[in-house]
Amino acid sequence: MILVERTPPIATITLNRTAVLNALNADVLDELSRAFHDLDAADDIRAIILTGSGEKAFAAGADIGELNALPNAVSGAQKARVGQALTLQIEAMGTPVIVAINGFALGGGCELAMSGDIRIASENAKFGQPEVNLGLIPGYGGSQRTTRLIGRGMAMYLCLTGEIIDAHEALRIGLVQRVVPLADLRTEAVRIATLIAQKAPLAIAACKRAINTGAHLSLRDAMDIEALEFGALVNTDDFKEGTSAFLEKRKPNWTNR
Repeated sequence: MILVERTPPIATITLNRTAVLNALNADVLDELSRAFHDLDAADDIRAIILTGSGEKAFAAGADIGELNALPNAVSGAQKARVGQALTLQIEAMGTPVIVAINGFALGGGCELAMSGDIRIASENAKFGQPEVNLGLIPGYGGSQRTTRLIGRGMAMYLCLTGEIIDAHEALRIGLVQRVVPLADLRTEAVRIATLIAQKAPLAIAACKRAINTGAHLSLRDAMDIEALEFGALVNTDDFKEGTSAFLEKRKPNWTNR
């Protein structure tokens, strides 16, 4: 269902259901959760790339057959919570996740992509939340993350119309941070992952926490979070190493302590 490649300090997770455009079924969600858990705990992995196999799709959405078989509201809500749990897990990880979107990212695929920290798209990528065409709403956090990432107006537009947008429109509205030719997608993802992997890992994790926690708070409360994270890093060996390396004009040797 997925492929995991470890080339420390970077790991790559590839959705591997090309025949069904990498649709997300229950088994895929479970495998992804376990893979992210293991990689986040690995001392030698500093950045993770998430992508899809083939040239047509990152993930074309949830498995419609599984959705159609849901018997009632209770099972429907539980199905949504399983997908939401994976996206929250990714968001909460200390290890940053770069999502390389190689084609369709629709419905659950778009929601999975939005849970990553940095999104880069190939020029052929397409994005959308077309759940209203199935008589549903986004269930893996799509109605909420679109609002936080691109604003209430664009969230309403995507979720109410179900319209599919291209990579350049996704870049314009802030849904992705970079657009590159398909042939360059993996290279660009590795370049970004390598840049991040060279930084102090405790500082990277603190940046993620400060941004993700502060996004839901008032500016004053969010700045309190920032100050606490800043102060905690001053007590670390990596802070001492980073400042000493700067003053001594050498590369730092991070120990993650």
